[in-house]
Amino acid sequence: MRRRLYFMLPDVVHCKQLVTELQKANVAQRDIHVVARNDIPLEGLHQASALQKTELAHGLELGAGIGGVAGMLGGVLPVVFPPAGIILGGGAILASTLAGASFGTIVSALIARDIPNHELENFQTCIARGHVLLILDIPTDLVDEMTQLIRTTHPEAKIGVVKPTTLQTSTAS
Repeated sequence: MRRRLYFMLPDVVHCKQLVTELQKANVAQRDIHVVARNDIPLEGLHQASALQKTELAHGLELGAGIGGVAGMLGGVLPVVFPPAGIILGGGAILASTLAGASFGTIVSALIARDIPNHELENFQTCIARGHVLLILDIPTDLVDEMTQLIRTTHPEAKIGVVKPTTLQTSTAS
């Protein structure tokens, strides 16, 4: 299982130092993401994608699930109550389930790509002031080690950990 750690840093210089230290600690570049104001240059840093900054991933899951269920129900109805002279089987249910899941995924992705990630709401004020947010996705067993590394090398960083259902933040001082 993986956890998402958030580090609010005062500027890009501190962020680059932290990224270098994390890479020395064998954290892969693909697990490090940076969010900052649009006018702050982030050369050499891996910027967060739409998957980290929006509700796109959640929307895809939700759309596929709801669309699949709706499609399945739409496929079951003609099988149970067939139209006059037409005999339908399991293929109709499968086809309508896949069509519903596909349609639900597309529609929900179009909607969710414009919804900001609710986990980043707590950090928006600081980002607007010019701070830099570093997002780190790591295995659960490394959370304590990475948190301790940050607390000793960057005491100015505010650290947050996202667990499956809640966001818990603490300040490192």
